[in-house]
Amino acid sequence: MSGHSKWATTKHKKAIIDSRRAKSFAKLIKNIEVAAKIGGADMAGNPTLVDAVQKAKKTSVPNDNIDRAIKRGAGLLGEQIEYLNIMYEGYGQGGVALMIECLTDNKNRAAAEVRTAMSRGGGNMADPGSVAYNFNRKGVVVVNKVDGLTEDDILLAVLDAGAEEVTDRGDDFEIISEPHDLVAVRTALQEAGIDYESADASFVPNLTVDVDAETARKIFKLIDQLEDCDDVQNIYSNFNLTPEVEAELEKDD
Repeated sequence: MSGHSKWATTKHKKAIIDSRRAKSFAKLIKNIEVAAKIGGADMAGNPTLVDAVQKAKKTSVPNDNIDRAIKRGAGLLGEQIEYLNIMYEGYGQGGVALMIECLTDNKNRAAAEVRTAMSRGGGNMADPGSVAYNFNRKGVVVVNKVDGLTEDDILLAVLDAGAEEVTDRGDDFEIISEPHDLVAVRTALQEAGIDYESADASFVPNLTVDVDAETARKIFKLIDQLEDCDDVQNIYSNFNLTPEVEAELEKDD
């Protein structure tokens, strides 16, 4: 989904951005709760929690909210956190493949919300497995570009840690690894003094599909509809924007 965040940011007014920010906070908090429930509240022994907290802090989630989420997830506040992880599959405009990951405490609600959002956005639901085969589960670490940091610097830091690929995405570098090497890769970056933006186990497409600007606009609207669903945590896709299409989209008001 390269290009989506940058383009979408230019498209929304402050009120909408603030609304999205609140939804983003809620989803990041949910990730922290689940990580703490599975691996406990001790950051030293729970790398998944480390990554969830890092992502929340990078998005400016208040520390008090993070601390409460850790305690709540670990059962230290007397609350029981129960979420189901559900993956829905579908197609957007131009035959673009979509995988929609949900964390929910109500399976029926999540299914209804996703189906409604897909319908409103012009997408179509797909049978289980009909889209998933196009994706592999990978570890993905994103490093923002800073002055002087090069692709070679990152390669040197992470190659022996299990990194498979480093890609220059314009505003940042993306490091791909097997999911079990994710912790080693981010640890190698830290030891090299390189700050990372996020580290997640994600679904990466085997092949990408180039789309034109008009199709991209429709896909973004569909993704907007899906992101408005409270239970939707992540959306993975196989569409790609060429530099020419990105330049055309940047001209949109």
